[in-house]
Amino acid sequence: MDAKIEAVSSETRFCSAYTAIRMLADLGLHANGYRALTSRPGHHYTAIQTLPLTLGVDARTVVRLDYLRKQRNVTEYSGDLVSDADVAECVMRAEALYVLALRWLRKNRKDLL
Repeated sequence: MDAKIEAVSSETRFCSAYTAIRMLADLGLHANGYRALTSRPGHHYTAIQTLPLTLGVDARTVVRLDYLRKQRNVTEYSGDLVSDADVAECVMRAEALYVLALRWLRKNRKDLL
């Protein structure tokens, strides 16, 4: 995972891990026959908030993923720095969501594997 390459900035690593989270959230939508309109604001929010319905993610995890989404917005649009703790959490959450998504696909949508 590119987010683990310590030779790049914390902000780049964070955004890379966040992108993995967002793409996995999109996968959940697509695997259930939906998609968030990228032409409208809020598609990242929508994809993350629907994770309990699409991939069975627990509510506490969604709260943390939404926090990371907000941090990503601050970093991307304001240029603020990202803490090492936020980078580590984002990488950990991306890896955990990947495992959960793969488990969900194996159980519910083997045709997509």
